[in-house]
Amino acid sequence: MMFAGIYRGRRVLVTGHTGFKGSWLSAWLAELGATVGGYSNGVPTSPSHFDAAALRDRLTHYDGDVRDRARLAAMLDEFAPEMVFHLAAQALVRQSYADPVTTFETNAIGTLNLLECARTRPGIRTVVLITSDKAYRNVEWTWGYRETDALGGDDPYSGSKACAELIAHSYVKSFFSPEGSLAAVATTRAGNVIGGGDWAADRIVPDCVRAWSAGQVVRLRHPHATRPWQHVLEPLSGYLTLGARLWTRTGIASGSAYNFGPDATVNQPVEALLAAMARLWPEARWEQDPEAGAAVKEATLLKLCCDLALADLQWRPVLSFDECVRFTTEWYRDYYADPAGARARTLAQLDHYTALAAARGLPWAQ
Repeated sequence: MMFAGIYRGRRVLVTGHTGFKGSWLSAWLAELGATVGGYSNGVPTSPSHFDAAALRDRLTHYDGDVRDRARLAAMLDEFAPEMVFHLAAQALVRQSYADPVTTFETNAIGTLNLLECARTRPGIRTVVLITSDKAYRNVEWTWGYRETDALGGDDPYSGSKACAELIAHSYVKSFFSPEGSLAAVATTRAGNVIGGGDWAADRIVPDCVRAWSAGQVVRLRHPHATRPWQHVLEPLSGYLTLGARLWTRTGIASGSAYNFGPDATVNQPVEALLAAMARLWPEARWEQDPEAGAAVKEATLLKLCCDLALADLQWRPVLSFDECVRFTTEWYRDYYADPAGARARTLAQLDHYTALAAARGLPWAQ
């Protein structure tokens, strides 16, 4: 009965379901009893959490690009979802410099296409749009960004996510009336997410586990950069809480935006993250590469204020920094010892996380 049982028996679509966050969300929705559909433009990495956790047989899988509105519309007509979680994106900052056009088309126009399709399909009751904490205009101040702070972005990825937020705001104000029959829509912004099964390029944890599993040394671009590290299940619990509240249309307004980030104590530099991982991975080695980070600009400080999620949704993070690192590192250690056990490890971590949430009094887990 987690999330008040809202997801049991519902038809739920996840765009970007083959990605890191999308695959974990799809696995969780399946465990909640939802009929899950997924729409993605292929599997982004090899290996991947989607394949390792054998998710293809737990959902209805559709290949397609969110930039293709005709294909997206045909899929929506076939699967007929009641709820949509939109995660499909080009999600890498450094890749956005190499291919800014695809980044803006996927992240901004892809969001536009989804909303345009949703507004002509009254069977869709809720839409949760996942953007990024990098949608904020980052001036690297020491306090957390709030949902009312300015949006922007110096790099193409951040700019594309800010564009997606502006498109969502316009569509809600123009077409998705809170009193009408169309879907209730909200956007979410989460911090740096880690966890088992992420093998994307140019991300610190995947770069480390690839190197350490092969006995290699990791070369760091920005070892002193501070990030709001959180386990992947933390923002997903926020997305699911928000989706359930949008379904019942109680206590929150369509068009709202919510931050989902860790406690302030979890904002740690990259070196602190690696030191915590190394306690569980004794072979871990790293060194700074002063030239590696010179090619592109990256933020050195970014944190979120999540007071609104606490006030409106009674959401707060479950895991401490050490627990977040332990969940992540143990998943990878188990995977490299026994790849066939990845699905069981994923479900075990879901059970462990939800048990901790219930024990610590999180309303969604009761």
